[in-house]
Amino acid sequence: MKTIRVVAAIIRDTNKNGEPIIFATQRGYGEFKDGWEFPGGKIEEGETPQEALQREIMEELNTEIKVGELIDTIEYDYPTFHLSMDCFWAEVLSGEIVLKEHEAAKWLKKEELDSVEWLPADIALIEEVKKGM
Repeated sequence: MKTIRVVAAIIRDTNKNGEPIIFATQRGYGEFKDGWEFPGGKIEEGETPQEALQREIMEELNTEIKVGELIDTIEYDYPTFHLSMDCFWAEVLSGEIVLKEHEAAKWLKKEELDSVEWLPADIALIEEVKKGM
């Protein structure tokens, strides 16, 4: 089975009430269209995971991020490929978030993380994200 290496940004911020929030995006294309995920994408040859994440977020969201510590590497078998996903904490450095490839996005509070239909590989990360909020 083919392995696809990707990175995902768990972008943290606080809302106007000072509560921690996490950025989630809804896929607008492909096999997993409409599923919710943490934004990111494939690691290209010669890139570190952190470089790939900065590039992908700039391409997808027109936003510069600071990549923080690795939360976990999720290994998940989809029917046609194996996904290896390095998941990092991140924060917005500059730019207004613009959805270029996603059909929707939400900032979610801890108690709202279970309110969207996450893609299977992303579900595996939700408990870790809750602990880190």
